[in-house]
Amino acid sequence: MKPDNFIKVVFCFFIFSFGHAQFSLDTELRPRAEYRHGYKTLIPDHVDAALFVSQRTRLNADYKLDGLSFYLSLQDVRVWGDVPQLNLSDKNGLGIHQVWGEIQLLEDLSLKVGRQEISYDDHRIFGNVGWAQQARSHDALLLKYQKSDFKIHLGLAYNQDAERLNGTTLTTPSTYKSLHYIWGNKTWEQFSASLLILNNGEQFIDLINSNNNKTRYSQTLGTHLKYQEGHLNLSSNIFYQIGKDVLDNDLNAFLLALEGNYNVTQKWRVGLGAELQSGNNNGLPADGKNKAFTPFYGTNHKFNGHMDYFYVGSHNNNVGLLDVYVQTKLTISEKSDLSLAFHNFSAEGKISGTDKKELGSELDLAYAYKLQKYVSLTTGYSHLFPTKGMETLKGNSDGNTNNWGWVMLTINPTLFTTKE
Repeated sequence: MKPDNFIKVVFCFFIFSFGHAQFSLDTELRPRAEYRHGYKTLIPDHVDAALFVSQRTRLNADYKLDGLSFYLSLQDVRVWGDVPQLNLSDKNGLGIHQVWGEIQLLEDLSLKVGRQEISYDDHRIFGNVGWAQQARSHDALLLKYQKSDFKIHLGLAYNQDAERLNGTTLTTPSTYKSLHYIWGNKTWEQFSASLLILNNGEQFIDLINSNNNKTRYSQTLGTHLKYQEGHLNLSSNIFYQIGKDVLDNDLNAFLLALEGNYNVTQKWRVGLGAELQSGNNNGLPADGKNKAFTPFYGTNHKFNGHMDYFYVGSHNNNVGLLDVYVQTKLTISEKSDLSLAFHNFSAEGKISGTDKKELGSELDLAYAYKLQKYVSLTTGYSHLFPTKGMETLKGNSDGNTNNWGWVMLTINPTLFTTKE
């Protein structure tokens, strides 16, 4: 979107808001500097560390009328320096992160349609991937029922890369062809339970014979459970996958997770957890069977260490993972807190070339400070300690230091708001 068109859109929202129900306009500016030396994969010899600043800029407009909600989120994502100062045409430009309308059909029933974030529970299967500057959104239709302590959502999506006169083969990379899901949640005084049933369709493209192009479906079934009693919080994920992967292998995979957190004081929390995701021996499906679990559209950066060695653009259809971790969070003041986590990683399946399943460990440290009402500063450091198993898995035995550091500033003021 060109800047002048962007200004027109914002202006129209302002004009439209006066005299109508509720309208709010807020923004976010989020630059983040990162130092990468072994982030996502082991760094080899004779390679320099990466250092850059990325930035996300958003303008969000929210309009509410009786029986109708409308939301627009414009977004620009860039790396400082990826376009020249004397720029004629911005290769990034503005894009739409979200634009959806929600119609109240009945008192407890609504229909939400358009480009939207889809997030449930702890974001394990569906999440907005907020850490990534671009984040994740879906073009989908969502039927929502909510009454008191019970919710149920029916989601539908069907993707195509263009208007066509014939054919339905999707060529857009890194997206699904279609999905259908049901999510339900019930809460009690100290306990809550969610159920998810996901039918996920991926496009297979035969480069030799286009008549073989088809959508292959997998099914993910599972639950997220939460329990709270006094200072103790427990949560668990149990998921099972069947059906077909995109290469027509039979799926038989699972995820099991349990986490407990205890508030020692009002300012100090400690936790212990473990997550097991099934995988394939030697890292690849064999004999037409795939035992590797895929967490699909979750916020994977939140899980299995902040250095993103697992399930963030890699490690899918691989040896699986057992992640055992301890974590703690200390509230230093009303404006600042410190978090620390230590993970120990192992493969679930066998690693080709070694009889060891141990992959290594990771230390994650993060500090957050609120500078003022709409401004916060966060910074973090992570260090990976790989073992022979990780070196075999990544094909790198150079023995270099693998670490990652970052500093992020977030500015998110409310620019304008009006009420009925």
